[in-house]
Amino acid sequence: MAEPKMTRTTLDVLSVLVKQDQELYGLKIAQATGVLTGTIYPILARLEKAGWVTSEWESGEEPDSRGPRRRFYRLTPNGLQRAQSALQRAASRQAAAPGRPGAAGPSIGFGA
Repeated sequence: MAEPKMTRTTLDVLSVLVKQDQELYGLKIAQATGVLTGTIYPILARLEKAGWVTSEWESGEEPDSRGPRRRFYRLTPNGLQRAQSALQRAASRQAAAPGRPGAAGPSIGFGA
């Protein structure tokens, strides 16, 4: 499968998924990255199509389900390896060009 386009936002999404090592739903990923869900979901769809991410719908029987069901995303084992590699390459590029605007790799922390 083709490798997904590695934009800054894609790297930010991958960073959150790697750091959390658990299933996350789109809104939680959007909050962690500071990016709107309208941008997050197409990225997640591309990552899933490339085989980097798998998703699963929340069952309606879970006690916390209020409102629409959530779709949870998780890196596949192959996706985890490829994401770590992509993040490492981005960090190397940033180190090689520290003063270049937009050269920064993901600097996402998963806040409170």
